[in-house]
Amino acid sequence: MDDALSSLLHDVRPRGALFDQTVMRSPWSLRFEEGEPLTLLTLLSGEEAWVTPDGGAPVALRPFDVALVVGPAPYTVADRPGTAPMAVVHADDRCTTPDGRLILDDELPWCTPGRGPVPGGVSGGAAVALKGTYRVHGSVSQRVLTALPPLVHCPATPEGCPPLDMIVDELGRNSPGGQVVLDRLLDLLLVSVLREWFDSPGAHAPAWYRAHSDPVVGTALRLVHEDPARPWTVASLAAETGTSRARFAQRFTELVGQPPMAYLTEWRICQAADLLATTTDTVDAVARRVGYSTSYALSVAFKRTMGIRPTEHRALARAV
Repeated sequence: MDDALSSLLHDVRPRGALFDQTVMRSPWSLRFEEGEPLTLLTLLSGEEAWVTPDGGAPVALRPFDVALVVGPAPYTVADRPGTAPMAVVHADDRCTTPDGRLILDDELPWCTPGRGPVPGGVSGGAAVALKGTYRVHGSVSQRVLTALPPLVHCPATPEGCPPLDMIVDELGRNSPGGQVVLDRLLDLLLVSVLREWFDSPGAHAPAWYRAHSDPVVGTALRLVHEDPARPWTVASLAAETGTSRARFAQRFTELVGQPPMAYLTEWRICQAADLLATTTDTVDAVARRVGYSTSYALSVAFKRTMGIRPTEHRALARAV
């Protein structure tokens, strides 16, 4: 099955070797100005940490809760909301004082980074935090991120979180091949957290996500995602789902929030945008791969949806 959330795995990858693991002794507070589009935070030890996006309310992060910070805006992680930032972390891994002076590792006695086994019992009320930043590429991935609030908080559950448990176990192994395992587990943890949040009450998950559970509309969405190049019509999608044309169009529009052909166009343009940015295929080849007979037909639809021509989009993507 292909869908926007599954496609996230293809276009989102952890930045750096693995999670940054840090032991911090109170009082502590770090401000992050890395400008990353997506960051995952979790606490492995200690009573709690507080995550505060700029302009947002602080959120308590207790052991094995997971938080996603969405968007490039700065945020602060501290032992309590009132603790002023003691250091600022920048995109190039520099660490400075709040007034801009460069800080060396040995100047942060309350903060001990490491990548070894997770401490079993850290004295003095210290917190052991893990942080992962993700690179995000592609229009499909942006489709997922724009459906999220600036801060997603998934509390720990009695059942635990298997991907996170496996990450903790792998961090303690220090075995050959561990890097590949951790990279895959980071992908799995991210998608597991997103799915848990989208499925939670009050999350206001996007219509396209909720519609996947419908036997009629969900089937149509999977067909469109798996084969966008097929010359779909409302009638052919209705036939595939075993419903009348009128009933299918009405149900699809009610659940997804837009008519079937409008959704198909949007999905095709998302796919085309990603292919233009990540391949050397000609515009004509990309057009055929996503369901347009000619480069001109794609260009017209692309300009109407994205506001620029396919060649302009490719040039901008390569300039980044």
